[in-house]
Amino acid sequence: MKELTEGSPIKLILMFTIPLLVGNLFQQLYSISDTLIVGQTLGVNELAAVGATGSIQFLIIGFAQGLTTGLSIMTAQYFGAHDYQKVRVSFAASIIICIGATLILTFLSLFFIGDILNLMQTPAAIKQDAQLFISIIFAGIFSSMAFNLLANIIRALGDSRTPLYFLIVAAVVNIILELIFILIFKMGVEGAGFATVIAQVFSVALCVVYIIKKMPLLQVRKSDFKKVTSLEIRRHLYVGLPMAFQTSIIAIGSIMIQAALNSLGTTAVAATTAASKIDQVAIQPMMSFGIAMATFTAQNFGAHKYDRILKGVKQSLLVSGAFSVVAGLLVISFGRDLVVLFVGKSAEEVLNLAQLYFNVNGSFYLMLATLFILRYTLQGLGESVIPTLAGVVELLMRCLAALLLATSVGYVGTCFANPLAWFGSCLVLIVSYVKAMRMLKQKQGNIKIEQPEMGTQQIESQQVEVHQ
Repeated sequence: MKELTEGSPIKLILMFTIPLLVGNLFQQLYSISDTLIVGQTLGVNELAAVGATGSIQFLIIGFAQGLTTGLSIMTAQYFGAHDYQKVRVSFAASIIICIGATLILTFLSLFFIGDILNLMQTPAAIKQDAQLFISIIFAGIFSSMAFNLLANIIRALGDSRTPLYFLIVAAVVNIILELIFILIFKMGVEGAGFATVIAQVFSVALCVVYIIKKMPLLQVRKSDFKKVTSLEIRRHLYVGLPMAFQTSIIAIGSIMIQAALNSLGTTAVAATTAASKIDQVAIQPMMSFGIAMATFTAQNFGAHKYDRILKGVKQSLLVSGAFSVVAGLLVISFGRDLVVLFVGKSAEEVLNLAQLYFNVNGSFYLMLATLFILRYTLQGLGESVIPTLAGVVELLMRCLAALLLATSVGYVGTCFANPLAWFGSCLVLIVSYVKAMRMLKQKQGNIKIEQPEMGTQQIESQQVEVHQ
């Protein structure tokens, strides 16, 4: 456990971000290894089948990730306020919410998956493999939900290294199992799906053992669950659900783009599948800075150290912005060479389309870096409405790209979907960010040199003020 309320803000954020970044990169190995191994061992059609499900995975799994991130923000605020009893109650409330969400998501996703693939105009040549692969992933939603909850709760207490170690182990397990299932047992895309779920279950087991042995503050008991009131559930849902829906709203836009890609043919799908994997790796530094800011902001908000939040945001914008420029140059210059690993040198048309994807998206990474910092800072303050509204704007922009640009200018139109979405979201977030920073400056000015220790009721009052 580590408090982020004392010391240099940018140093703490960097130290928290680095393990988070490495962890996120290894988490990307789950999907990259699926794509790489499937593309090299099974073929372009199988690669397209796995890639065609990416946006659907984002819709469901992204909901789980957004929900657990939001729930952990409440835990981080209690931890920053040194209200350790509330930390355990918060964890218990999060467990209850996640169990219910898992049951609902599993049922809905498996029941409607065929209809969703049809609506997305999934090419007939890849539909069967696509449905087989994504059905296995959705049957294992419980593992994704559990790991994201446990990892985010551990990070809420300032420990970003331990989830990293578990992700590394799980990523290695995933790759080994994929090779065994596909090359030895000849299980095809089905093997890739099972390998992913089994590796996630393994990472969940590691988190549980770690909490039992090393984190007594998170060892919830029956008495902690009894203290979970309907009001406590509502407080957690107030932050968690908007973040979950925000991710899913963005995913719906991605599904529309995927549908547009499907209408352009298997080559366009394969090119975007491979290029987007490289793109996801490239943006991890910016995303990791944003996630770090959520925990940093939540802990310092709970501790009433508003000046640290203001300083941390400014410093993070500068550092993350510099990373984004470097990342954009790298993907534009070397992205095509990396796509060769997925499809080989002979797939010239796929490589050309992938380069176009990199040229467009890489040029706007600075805007994306700004988006991540602003969004996660607002979420760390407990703000949920504005980030959700920003997600709605992203959806509208992607719909514009899918319905108008893709049909009028073809593949390049789908490439502009992300930059348009980032631009629209930033417009909304900047307005709210300026308002929130003014509020924090005012609060900081009102703080006396000697302030009595806050009680839980005062913390909750502060949260209500931010929400307003």
